[in-house]
Amino acid sequence: MKHSGLEVLLDEIRVCSICAPHLADGVRPVLRISPTARLCIAGQAPGLRVHNSGVPYDDRSGDRLREWLGISRALFYDQSRVAIIPMGFCFPGYTEGGADKPPRPECVRQWHDRLFAAAPKFDLVLAIGGYAQHYHLKGRERKSVSDTVRAWREYGPLTIPLPHPSWHNNHWLKQNPWFHSELIPFLRDCVERILLAGS
Repeated sequence: MKHSGLEVLLDEIRVCSICAPHLADGVRPVLRISPTARLCIAGQAPGLRVHNSGVPYDDRSGDRLREWLGISRALFYDQSRVAIIPMGFCFPGYTEGGADKPPRPECVRQWHDRLFAAAPKFDLVLAIGGYAQHYHLKGRERKSVSDTVRAWREYGPLTIPLPHPSWHNNHWLKQNPWFHSELIPFLRDCVERILLAGS
């Protein structure tokens, strides 16, 4: 019953048009989830390339994220094992300065609590960026994404906060070598245990 409820909810989300008046590029919810998924990747919102393709993380950020996780593209897109649930399901558009706008808040208000209530019990949630961290850490996040990620050991074993894998964060990664030397090995061990056990 819970699984059929999930499918009904996904059908509703896929035809959602609540934000249509605010989306210059149109409505196209992009998310993936199945009743058997064990890892949840919770990001911000699709970019324009993902909006056009309908494939989440189908960009350079996705390449970097898969490298962080230590998994292949095929495994990353295996919906039976990996759920991808951004805080905003549609591309929110660009600011006047050319940056991505934040995810529309209507998604969280309308869908997220219901969706996670119907979802399987994930073994691990990767909370990528401030919006996902605020939702999934439920007020336990620090004042900044940097501080939250730096405190990653405090949020286990069910949630790991991550910075956005955007190439705009190259400077941050260089300034925080512990991310690759400490967090990434732990992350890969967790992902391997969860996704590859018994496969």
